[in-house]
Amino acid sequence: MLEGFYKKTRTERLDAVQELCGLSDEERALFDQAGSLSFETADHMVENLLGTYGVPFGLGLNMRMNGRDYLVPMATEEPSVIAAQSGAGKLIRQAGGIKAESRSREMTGQIELCGIKDVKKSRAAILAQKTELLFLANSAYPSLQKRGGGAVDLTVREVKTVRETLLVVHVSVETLEAMGANMINTMVEALAPRLEELSCGIAEMRILTNLVDQATATAKCVISPDLLSGKGFSGEEVRDRIVRAYEFASADIYRATTHNKGIMNGVDAVVLAFGNDTRAVEAAAHAYAAKTGTYQPMSSWSVSDVGELVGELTLPMPVAMVGGSIGIVPLVSLSKKISGVKSASELAEFIVSVGLTQNFAALRALVTEGIQRGHMSLQAKSTAIAAGAVGAEVERVAETLLKNRSVSLTSASEILQKMRDLSSN
Repeated sequence: MLEGFYKKTRTERLDAVQELCGLSDEERALFDQAGSLSFETADHMVENLLGTYGVPFGLGLNMRMNGRDYLVPMATEEPSVIAAQSGAGKLIRQAGGIKAESRSREMTGQIELCGIKDVKKSRAAILAQKTELLFLANSAYPSLQKRGGGAVDLTVREVKTVRETLLVVHVSVETLEAMGANMINTMVEALAPRLEELSCGIAEMRILTNLVDQATATAKCVISPDLLSGKGFSGEEVRDRIVRAYEFASADIYRATTHNKGIMNGVDAVVLAFGNDTRAVEAAAHAYAAKTGTYQPMSSWSVSDVGELVGELTLPMPVAMVGGSIGIVPLVSLSKKISGVKSASELAEFIVSVGLTQNFAALRALVTEGIQRGHMSLQAKSTAIAAGAVGAEVERVAETLLKNRSVSLTSASEILQKMRDLSSN
């Protein structure tokens, strides 16, 4: 699928994607508009608009998930992320691809009740009226229930602070294709007065939580050692080194943080390309990584009974296919069309699969040739551009930087100046 894509010119890439994905001429033209977002639209999206900020938009290749091939829209400024996704995706595809699944689409709203004199009695009073409270929540947003969603459960937690014991009411809401922040916030606001009556407390905070641990997605891959050999290492050596790298991250928070950042390189790039909230996904993912009380690597790597490398990643996924900026930014519609992703559940599985692939790419590079070799070839181009290189100069400066093994802005500036001096003589 799209063989030799990176070798093609930008026009040739657009030709190939237009034909493969059935893009209209108007849709293709969006890629020729920097950002594709009009100032008029942007002015309605945020306050105090000055302009729009462009991020490179590219395609990861070779993704196979649940027996189906995907192109991977990615919006990122980070060098090597898309290349790593494509390379690792190709190897995992040869191993049979990724199997992914997702749990329910239940997001959660919180109502914090403080100033309660008898916590046990108030908690019992709230739970006794669970049916009524769910009815009130759904009455606040009846259109959601009519479409098959709505508030489906209510629980009460006791949370001890330095001052008192709070009662925190959780309302679980099936949000369908939306992330559901406005729906949930409307529901918990509507519940607050009745909860104050039942608890004899004060409902000070009423808002959703981004830790959507009832809406997770899981991706898993199984890779034979035969596919892992290379760079002077046997497949078994690479397999065992990747497992030890995971064990290192599990034991050391400093390594776990970087391990997880590599996963989020891929996750955030897809979340952004689909017009979703990167901050919500980041917050949920890192909180989930610390759910045991100790910050842990998000993914795990192990060896199966028959000696295969097994990778698995589970993350909460507060993502959506409708709502927010999703229907406003033109390139988001193209991300849907190019990828073929049809639902919020499929998007959640897709994103977590990308995160696992990205993690595999990083770990494999780290435990063999090191991360810098592949990263520097792309970083050299960025450095050349930062030094002022344009057009064909970019490739020439980047090649010289790599040849000299000195990828720095100072070196790039000196090389560019010498190059221009020679051409002017």
